Amino acid sequence: MPQRLTWLVLLSAMMIAVAALSGCGGGITSGSPSASTSGPTTNPPSPGVSVVSNWQLSTTSTVGGMPLTIAGSISLSGSSVSGAVHISGSNCFDRLTTVALSGTLTGGSISLTSASVAGQVASFTGTFSDPGTFQPGNFTGAYAINGGCANGDQGNVTGVKVLYIGNTLNGTFTTSGGGTFSGAGDMAQDATNSNAGSFAITGTLTFNTSCFSSGTMASGTFPSGSFILGTSVAFEIATGNGTVVFLGTLNPATGEIDGDYTISGGTCNQTGTAAFVASSPWDY
Repeated sequence: MPQRLTWLVLLSAMMIAVAALSGCGGGITSGSPSASTSGPTTNPPSPGVSVVSNWQLSTTSTVGGMPLTIAGSISLSGSSVSGAVHISGSNCFDRLTTVALSGTLTGGSISLTSASVAGQVASFTGTFSDPGTFQPGNFTGAYAINGGCANGDQGNVTGVKVLYIGNTLNGTFTTSGGGTFSGAGDMAQDATNSNAGSFAITGTLTFNTSCFSSGTMASGTFPSGSFILGTSVAFEIATGNGTVVFLGTLNPATGEIDGDYTISGGTCNQTGTAAFVASSPWDY
């Protein structure tokens, strides 16, 4: 075949291959953990996308009300938003009560209304972003409460999405008497929320104490077992010599979980503090 004709055939084949690749939609998407991006996006999910995330919101009253903490799951399906949260910080709300939220997302603007709780209905409006499971999200806006004990309270509200925790876990326990021992292992967080708005945690740990050598986390739902709700983290670890119960708070910026623990039901019953560091599989 003449050389010029050979080059023309090769060029045509290359153009067909490029066109096929461009149209097939393959490759890494922007929502993939391994995608290369210049930074987290602030755009809301595209219509039709379903996202469920763990959130922690905080209010600042402009009329002298108590600051509130709102923690739990927020689910997005297209433009419909729903949630299951718990409100603390005021005697007007019982933290153990699950509060249902419902609303809509239009562009980046969100509107949420709670179910009535002891005659109180809370509404939230503002700007919302949740680009995907493995990227940060935020909420900024206003809130108002009508009816019941907190009637008339209003002000500003901000919130952050608490990223998935799971993979490796390392902890240091300090007894009330000043002794220390460590624990390390693996854990996983459920991708879906419970009806209470919490996310179950499972895992196994090994310990360097003579009291017990290993333990298994009992999967749970707020307020018992092992779970995460907003930045609140609970571990219930069954060992061969008692049960370790830990309640702590996650620092989203560092991955450190600090709190208190108790051991009961064995020969090494004790209390103290513990500090865990959780590393996500998407840490770089």
